[in-house]
Amino acid sequence: MSGKPLYEWQIISETGESTVSSTGAQLVVDGSFFELSRDDIILVCAGLNVQKYSSPKLLNWLRREARRGVKIGGLCTGAYTLAKAGLLQGKTATIHWENHDSFTEEFPEISLTKSVFVLDGARFSTAGGTSSLDLMLKLIANDHGEELANAVADLMIYSAIRTDQDIQRLSIPSRIGVRHPKLSNVIRRMEGNIEDPVSPSVLARDVGMSTRQLERLFRRYLNRSPKRYYMGLRLLKARNLLMQTDMSVINVALACGFASPSHFSKCYRAHYDTTPYRERGSHLARLSV
Repeated sequence: MSGKPLYEWQIISETGESTVSSTGAQLVVDGSFFELSRDDIILVCAGLNVQKYSSPKLLNWLRREARRGVKIGGLCTGAYTLAKAGLLQGKTATIHWENHDSFTEEFPEISLTKSVFVLDGARFSTAGGTSSLDLMLKLIANDHGEELANAVADLMIYSAIRTDQDIQRLSIPSRIGVRHPKLSNVIRRMEGNIEDPVSPSVLARDVGMSTRQLERLFRRYLNRSPKRYYMGLRLLKARNLLMQTDMSVINVALACGFASPSHFSKCYRAHYDTTPYRERGSHLARLSV
C-alpha cells in the first residue's frame, strides 16, 4: 500500500525447528533465538497451555532482549509469558477474557484491563483473535500515519478499527439477547462479585425491585432463577481456574465464593456431571497427549 517495503518478519521457535499449532497446522520457522536490534519487535504468539510452553530458555531470552531495549508484545495468552518473565511489572496489560481470572490470580500486582489491546511503553498485549489486527494497525498508524493504516484496513476488508478503549466482549444485553436495564445491572453486579456473592434480596433492592420481581424477571428472560444463574457464573470461573492454573481445588472453591470444598464439589458435579478433581485430571491428560 505504501509502494515500498516497510516491515519484514521472521518466525522463530525455541528449538529452531518447525512447530505444530493446536489445530494441527505446521509452521515452518526461520530459526531459533538470536540477538535483536533496538528497532526490532518481539511478538510472543500463544494459545492453549501457555504455562507449559513458557520455558526457562524462552523467559531468559525475553529478559535479555528487554534489557537491551527491544519492544516486546504478547498476542492472546502471550501476555502470560511476558508476565512470567517479569516484563509487565508496573505495566498495564490485557489477555483473552477466558484467561482473565487465572491471570489475575497468578499476577495480582499487574494492572489487567479488558481492552482489546494495550500499548504501554515498550510492552504491549492483545486479547487475541481479531484484536491483534487492531494492534498492528495501531503500530502502522504510529509509524507511518493514519492514512496508511486505514488503507491497509480497507485492503483486508476490515471496516471497524478498534482502539485500546474498546473492550473485548459484547455488552451484557447483546450477550443475553435481552435489553432490560435492571436485568443488565444485576448481571453486571453478579459478574463483579464472584468471590463474595451478593444475595438476591440485596441485588433486587439495589435496582429498586422486590426479590419476587427479580425472580420473575430472570425466569421470564433467562428461564432460570437468579440463584441458578449466579451459580453458573461462579462455576464457569471455577472451571477456567481448574483448567488454566495449578491452584488447589480448595483455593479455587474459595476464589469462587464457596465456603467448603464439599459444597463446591457437589455443585460442580450437578452442573458439569463430573468432580473438580476429575475435570482437572482429564484436562491434564488431554494436554499430555
